[in-house]
Amino acid sequence: MKKNSVSILFRLIGLVKPLLVYMILAIVLGVLGFVCANFLTVLATAGLLKIIQKDAVSQIILILLFFAFIRGFLRYGEQTCNHYIAFKLLALIRDHVFAALRKLAPAKLEGKDKGNLISIITSDIELLEVFYAHTISPVMIALLMSIIMMFFFGIFHPLLALYALMAYALVGIVIPLWTHHRYGSLGSQVRHESGSLSSFVLENLRGQKEIIQYDAFEDKLSQLKMRSEKLSDIEKKMKKVQAGNTSLSSSAIILLSIGMIALSGIFVFENLLTAEQAIIVSVAMFSSFSPYLALANLSSTIQPTIAAASRVLEILDEKPQIVENETGEVINGKEISVHQVSFSYDQDQILKDVSLHISENEVIGIVGKSGSGKSTLLKLLMRFWDSESGKITIDQKAIVQIKTRSLRDHESYMTQKTHLFHDSILNNIKIAKLDATLEEVQEACKKASIHDFIMSLPKGYDTPVSECGDSLSGGEKQRIGLARAFLHDGAIMLLDEPTSNLDSLNEKIILKALMEQASSKIIILVSHRPSTISWCDRMISMENGRVS
Repeated sequence: MKKNSVSILFRLIGLVKPLLVYMILAIVLGVLGFVCANFLTVLATAGLLKIIQKDAVSQIILILLFFAFIRGFLRYGEQTCNHYIAFKLLALIRDHVFAALRKLAPAKLEGKDKGNLISIITSDIELLEVFYAHTISPVMIALLMSIIMMFFFGIFHPLLALYALMAYALVGIVIPLWTHHRYGSLGSQVRHESGSLSSFVLENLRGQKEIIQYDAFEDKLSQLKMRSEKLSDIEKKMKKVQAGNTSLSSSAIILLSIGMIALSGIFVFENLLTAEQAIIVSVAMFSSFSPYLALANLSSTIQPTIAAASRVLEILDEKPQIVENETGEVINGKEISVHQVSFSYDQDQILKDVSLHISENEVIGIVGKSGSGKSTLLKLLMRFWDSESGKITIDQKAIVQIKTRSLRDHESYMTQKTHLFHDSILNNIKIAKLDATLEEVQEACKKASIHDFIMSLPKGYDTPVSECGDSLSGGEKQRIGLARAFLHDGAIMLLDEPTSNLDSLNEKIILKALMEQASSKIIILVSHRPSTISWCDRMISMENGRVS
């Protein structure tokens, strides 16, 4: 097993620490359960031999009944503990992953494969259930059962104990490692292709209208089929390896059990064992492989599990591009200064030596061609990214030194595309201020010229919004985005194309509401519409990443 795989497994095991008591309990119950299962056949054989010899078997029958009765409870207890651990840890891992994504967003998630991310936080994390519920305790149970069974065989002869140890190591260690080696990178390929397929399906579900409009159905279907077949081919290879592992393990168990019969037969011939003892030893060997067979079967699941864990841990280990300031300066949002700021996405320079100063009570309009850096400037003011050079200050405090919570509390930011959640209109707007009253929400909606429309709906503000807001028009979604900005009521309003999807009447209502608040705020409007920019106190033109 590769060093990287081992380190991943140790990290997964380390997460069990808070639930160590439950893990120990699962192992103890599992060992007792297998002891009962193994010795049921041994005691039954001993009982039959006594019946043949016409000896009393009442005690053996009572022990058999006791083992048979508690075996089910022990197995149930073991599985309950294992699954409790698994689902508790999955919840903990999901919490860690979402916290990590929160820190990575938006700088390191911009342009990321969303379908792949969804695959990681759903199916990949779910796959870890196999590791926590069906891997850790079976390994420990097999180890402890080896000690118990070696002690049992050692009572008859030390060589029988050594033979049993060799047999258990072959089935529980050698065969799984050999199978794991045969898997190679198949597990990683399956997780990668599964994530890629999820991304493709998600993208095309959202683009159904365009696919229908441009008659691209056959082409997309062909691509879907090709991706599905590629994933299917890899899974078939995995199934072949799994089948080979199962066949090899089963064959090994039969041959090793026959070997014990032969060895015990030799011992009978050498007068080292009685015939009755040889029969009991052989039966014990046949019935003792269940824990190790479980280990052999792990080789078919451990590779995909390691691949899934690797993808999850990559997110947890990824360093955020922007580290939020939790103890910095607090601001009021009265003044913004941008001094010789430059910024690039990868190798593409977006802003170069941009400088401007904005004071309270100003409404600034920013115009320029697409790609000139207008939206990027707003994102830098939100500190979604840090500039490469230059300095941004608010209230004469460097933006990196400002407490991030204070910065965001004082900024109302509206992006070009308003994302709506699959929830009520009320809750979609209240995301800007979770403790807002209905009256505050309604007032914000009136400023955004969306209140009358909402009231015309059958359930008013409780009307559900479909996924991605597809039940609403572009203009309606945009006005809900504006309502959020009004409700948040930050001292600095950053509005990126706030009126692009609106008619002239709604545009005037919204701009009038903005101007009424301009006396106590800084408002920055990015727009291509002259009618919007005409309301501004000052216009800034950007071209090729510079202020002109």
